[in-house]
Amino acid sequence: MKNFIRWFFGPSKKPIVEEIDLYAKITELENRIVKIEEENIETTNCLYELGNSVNAVDARIDIVLNTPKHYENFN
Repeated sequence: MKNFIRWFFGPSKKPIVEEIDLYAKITELENRIVKIEEENIETTNCLYELGNSVNAVDARIDIVLNTPKHYENFN
């Protein structure tokens, strides 16, 4: 039992912190940031296109609603 307690509470043979290549991690994060920024630009462009499409449809609806009634009698 004493051996188990010494083993359980004794120092570990494995290192607590793994060796990390910080330069590689920083480079990976920079690449991820560049990719996210590109996706952000693409998303913003899509939103502008959708907004322009909605405005165009809204303008067409206004034209149809403002058409005088006498044009409808020609059919």
